[in-house]
Amino acid sequence: MTSPSVKDLPDWFREGYGNVWLPYTQMQTAEDALPVVGTEGVTLELADGTKLIDGVASWWTACHGYNNPRMQEQMIAQVKNMSHVMLGGLLHEGAATLARRLADLLPGDLNHVFFSESGSVSVEIALKMAVQYWMNKGETGHQRFVCFQSGYHGDTTAAMSVSNSGGDLENEGGMHKAFSGFLQQQFLRPLPETPTEMAEFDAFLAAHKDDIAGVVMEPLIQGAGGMKFHGADILAEISASCARHDVLLILDEIFTGFGRTGTMFACEQAGITPDIICLGKALTAGTVAMAATVATDKVYGAFLSDDPDMAFMHGPTYMANPLACAAANASLDIFRDEPVLEQVKRIEGHLNQSLEQFRELPGVVDVRVKGAVGVIQMKEIKDPAAMRARFAREGVWIRPLGDVIYLTPSFTIESHELAALTQAIDKVLNSAD
Repeated sequence: MTSPSVKDLPDWFREGYGNVWLPYTQMQTAEDALPVVGTEGVTLELADGTKLIDGVASWWTACHGYNNPRMQEQMIAQVKNMSHVMLGGLLHEGAATLARRLADLLPGDLNHVFFSESGSVSVEIALKMAVQYWMNKGETGHQRFVCFQSGYHGDTTAAMSVSNSGGDLENEGGMHKAFSGFLQQQFLRPLPETPTEMAEFDAFLAAHKDDIAGVVMEPLIQGAGGMKFHGADILAEISASCARHDVLLILDEIFTGFGRTGTMFACEQAGITPDIICLGKALTAGTVAMAATVATDKVYGAFLSDDPDMAFMHGPTYMANPLACAAANASLDIFRDEPVLEQVKRIEGHLNQSLEQFRELPGVVDVRVKGAVGVIQMKEIKDPAAMRARFAREGVWIRPLGDVIYLTPSFTIESHELAALTQAIDKVLNSAD
């Protein structure tokens, strides 16, 4: 029922475990849930008093660490004043302030912020926005999207259709293979990495531009599809090709945004501005669910009309939740006032040095680092759950993904805590069992 490293299960765990349906888990055989009773800094405290250094920042969200006092102060003040109001016909200060600040931070004219509650939904909104953009312009036929092998954009229906994490170009395999016959068929392409491949991609856009609603991609790092990296030059060329053929470019920065790749947003490293950008995860620094879809003036302008049918007909119930806005504004305060990107640079240097030792180990295919992301590519990981449990016994929380062991720690992590993560990896990879 749980990892043997937890000696005494609390009553709430034993009584409620059978009612909680865990993500990406076969519940009949699940034996790896750990009861967490507290967080602090970059550590998770388990029910038996064990403390684990979190190497993945709760799926890449907790960029400023857990229980950050600046964030807590602003969130407490907000919930005492106003916990939530609908955004339909109402507007509150937190939403207006956050939208303005995001517009100021983002490159180019990404000025129009549509809030939602999760990254996957922000992608759904972007896809819906792109399709309606063409409809509002009076251009029919723009119904499909170009997406890339190993891309991941979420687990909701349309987001799954533009994802290919773990699958091949025939859409066979991957985490969404069970739904392959149900999902809309998109234009799935290999990510172009050579001049020849880029020319082929450009020719594809030229041939199909009247059918394409947009190109969807993760800039610099494809996250859940295997932590695969590509250069800023590739992103810039894809952007140029989209502009050349009047195709919308949608960047999913749910993982890469807010400093993770070394700049505030990954697209900055290519010097480009997408037509639509999706933000989430670290937007609220791992405290409360929130996401945003941000459009340029060009996209937004297509929805302005005397015709009510040309309005964007979407409205999540909890969009721009005041508590979430307070968290996001507090996080942006920290980015403004503290040397966060310097923290990322320090982590990158540490990971570059400490992960290199694993390159020559048997079973290791590659080692790569970008910003506060460190990846050890294995030939295979036969039992990820067992490896995760072994990491826990070493005092760290590291969750292998497919055939990679990766680290995406909080930016506030100290050098000795980073060292503990890499030492645990060393022990696990070099253990005989």
